[in-house]
Amino acid sequence: MLKKCLPWILGLGLSLGLTACGQEGESEVITLRVANWEEYIDEGEWDEEDAYEFSDGTVICPENSIVEDFEEWYYETYGQRVVVEYSTFGTNEELYNQITIGDVYDLVCPSEYMIMKMLREGMLTPYSEAFFDTRKPENYYANGVSPFIAEVYDGLTIDGQKVNQYAAGYMWGTLGLVYNPEEVTAEQASSWKLLLDKDLYRRITVKDSVRDAFFAAASIHFHDEITAREFVNQENYSEALHEYLNRTDQETVDASEEILSAIKRNVYSFETDAGKADMVTGKVVANQQWSGDAVYTMDQAEEDDLELCYSVPEESTNLWFDGWVMLSEGLGEDSRKQQVAEAFVNFVSMPKNVIRNMTYIGYTSVISGGESNLVLEYVEETYGADHEEEEEELVEYDVSYFFGEDKDAVILTTEDQTRRQLYAQYPSQDVVDRSVVMECFDKEGNERMNRMWTNVRCFDLKNWFEILFQ
Repeated sequence: MLKKCLPWILGLGLSLGLTACGQEGESEVITLRVANWEEYIDEGEWDEEDAYEFSDGTVICPENSIVEDFEEWYYETYGQRVVVEYSTFGTNEELYNQITIGDVYDLVCPSEYMIMKMLREGMLTPYSEAFFDTRKPENYYANGVSPFIAEVYDGLTIDGQKVNQYAAGYMWGTLGLVYNPEEVTAEQASSWKLLLDKDLYRRITVKDSVRDAFFAAASIHFHDEITAREFVNQENYSEALHEYLNRTDQETVDASEEILSAIKRNVYSFETDAGKADMVTGKVVANQQWSGDAVYTMDQAEEDDLELCYSVPEESTNLWFDGWVMLSEGLGEDSRKQQVAEAFVNFVSMPKNVIRNMTYIGYTSVISGGESNLVLEYVEETYGADHEEEEEELVEYDVSYFFGEDKDAVILTTEDQTRRQLYAQYPSQDVVDRSVVMECFDKEGNERMNRMWTNVRCFDLKNWFEILFQ
């Protein structure tokens, strides 16, 4: 019957919510409006030489983008046509502003503090109970999320609401320092105090982001307290460290402003994206960077035979994550659209799609794979070493905390990877232990932070006089 229908009748029938022959059946096409970070999802068109072939026979060499493949997969799986209207944003604040001025999205991927802000302001719809049912094999997120990430999410609340009911993770990482080991010692790079190092005057860049810059300054301010042996060895070390690095009282903000003003006088610039290229070209020798961009920077430098390293300072690191949240304004009461949104999150959480996205963007997925070994095999293939071929000394690198203690997640690798790409993508246990999630600050804290940042970025007259008369 279907083959006898003309193409134009088929299109008309679908648009009217009918079957190809005009009888009542398949519903109208559902449109899912998705907003994500720029260049933050695989766009397909892989070359054959870039293909991955795994031990279970899985081959990854996509022609289409993740979005296109999702549309086709959803139809094949559920018999319903969907169209994804995919758009991008550059910062969390840009996304928030777009939403508040009237742009409507169904599914977006902000960072942890913006997720908390949106949750506090009643903008989010919780995931359905069915989404978390691990008995369903199609629930790739619930079945595949790293036990470490699941534990972090479970501990996050805002105004008494649990974040993990409203957010499904996408990518995660740390905040640290990319550095040139020919110009900067590992000891120098072991502390955020590097940003104040006069020996590196005008040879460092810092993130042009109030939260990232503040985190470094606060870590310097509290250095003696949070690195003291008694503090580190206390039973509630994680909670105490979290409390220190989330302080926004006037005394802490004032002290951080003074440190940031000194940092501004010492560094080459505050930047949002130029730091990667500046490291590769040698314009600067150290750069405050997110771990995913650190991997990209090190990869690019390798092409020019330049070896760069990544360090997570001893004081602490900001454990950040980006996650998928559903907006109430977009979904409304449409349960069908919510089901499509949840299916999209599950689709990008499939191990093969996790590998596609990590390969394309260089960041680390929150998905370890559950019973599937594809993600672990991908990490071993990417960073593991063949002891019969490698001449340099090999070391064991344990990432069991991420993949689960039930898996053999100890990677035999070269010693340099303990401070380079593998270390950036999957930090060691000691880094995880000293990591802190920066939460959404309250109104008063945000006001103090914004005034501080304005003073540092716009009214640091001492810095201008120094530049003018140096």
